[in-house]
Amino acid sequence: MIDFKRRRHGDVATVVAIEYDPNRSARIALLQYADGEKTYILAPGKLGVGDKLQSGENAPPKIGNCLPLDRIPPTTSIHCVELTPGRGAKIARSAGQAAILTNTDGEYALVRLPSGESRRINARCYATIGVVGNAEHMNESSAKAGRTRWLGVRPTVRGMAMNPVDHPNGGGEGKSKSGGGRQHLKSPWGHPKGLKTRKRSKPGSRFIVERRTAKK
Repeated sequence: MIDFKRRRHGDVATVVAIEYDPNRSARIALLQYADGEKTYILAPGKLGVGDKLQSGENAPPKIGNCLPLDRIPPTTSIHCVELTPGRGAKIARSAGQAAILTNTDGEYALVRLPSGESRRINARCYATIGVVGNAEHMNESSAKAGRTRWLGVRPTVRGMAMNPVDHPNGGGEGKSKSGGGRQHLKSPWGHPKGLKTRKRSKPGSRFIVERRTAKK
């Protein structure tokens, strides 16, 4: 279990180990507090065994420490960002991910997300300083089909390689573009595949300052 809330404010913890987690792309760090309690957090880059970490309003803004957004200096790289105070980290949790705290104005902070979207977030939300570690994860190659099978991923067959009875894209002589093959697929409800499904009236949309695909 990963401690995404960092509840023990003010208590200093020591990094005991940096470990591999098969459930995520990032490495995890094992923290031990003075009373013997141990918890796991996502290990940011440049974090080492023996480092001292802390969370809370009075924690210094150094790598691995967790602070409210209004206590973090602008232009700082952050990860494990909360969207609602006390709900735990929701944003920038994959290997090599980081958001940028642009500025803080009143009760909201402007954060640039890894996707490029700029969003207003409650300034009392907590975030961790630094970039999520194991940034080289994106360069890893499976090297063989067996490695993906170890991860529980079974082989997939292209729809165009099937017969018409087996798939909507099947049939045709070779790579057909007419009778069988590359027609635009639709969902069971008649919507074309690839259509944006986010609700236009979603309440959280009012906090988005700039979309990740800004109109030119």
